[in-house]
Amino acid sequence: MTLSTISVHLDHTECCEVRTRLAARLARLHGSHLMGIVPTWAPAGTGPAPRGSGDLDRTIVEASLYLRRRAETVAHVFHSRIRPAASSSDARLVDGDPVQAVVHHGRASDLIVVGQADEAAAVCEAANRLPEDVMLNAGRPVLIVPSAVRLASASLDRILVAWDGSREAAMSLRGAMPLLRVATHVTLLSLRREPAAASPSAPDPEDLSGWLLRHGVQASVERLATPLRIPNALLDRAEVLASDLIVMGGYGHARVQQQLLGGVTREVLMRSGVPLLMAH
Repeated sequence: MTLSTISVHLDHTECCEVRTRLAARLARLHGSHLMGIVPTWAPAGTGPAPRGSGDLDRTIVEASLYLRRRAETVAHVFHSRIRPAASSSDARLVDGDPVQAVVHHGRASDLIVVGQADEAAAVCEAANRLPEDVMLNAGRPVLIVPSAVRLASASLDRILVAWDGSREAAMSLRGAMPLLRVATHVTLLSLRREPAAASPSAPDPEDLSGWLLRHGVQASVERLATPLRIPNALLDRAEVLASDLIVMGGYGHARVQQQLLGGVTREVLMRSGVPLLMAH
């Protein structure tokens, strides 16, 4: 459980700088190779227009050429930003479906860093869905970075773990282990809605804290019954604890061949002001 390789999704938006600098700082802290993934958004297999091509073919080729040149600029900016923060790095320009580009290359890493969706940015719906689509399909822990996040703590020192005993929460926790080991304060938070009583079959976070301790991570345990909705209670507690990172399971379900986020996951993903580490 080490971060030998960290990948980061790169694009031309302003918030790309925030996640790039955080990824570079994490790479330096953990001695990781940093891989920048730059989806060009150009159709795969688009080459020079053959002689005698029509106007439509030439327009497609010219548009693809523009997209690739923009991606080359993004890669150049990436290299400028990370020197000398990451000693080992490369940038990969990938045509075709952007989500598949990040998923395919991100699977060759231990952590994928993406940006939080920015509804106010002038990007298409597919771009705004990319963070959640990558999280649901990559099979790797994904660090989602808000554009307005504070970068004072490069190592993400104060970590809040939302624990409900689920498969997704366990996967997220395991993926976060390299970050937990270097954190100065880790809190395991078990939430339930009032007035419902705790289920006798509910997992005991004390068992989890013992497992963490055997991995060199000392964590405090909090059990809270709250009248608030779970996303509100979680984000409120993160603010009170001045958390630098929230670790939680990323939940989804299939509907008519389209994978969608669960309600709690989507709300926290959209509203969180601190980075989230999720796995599905």
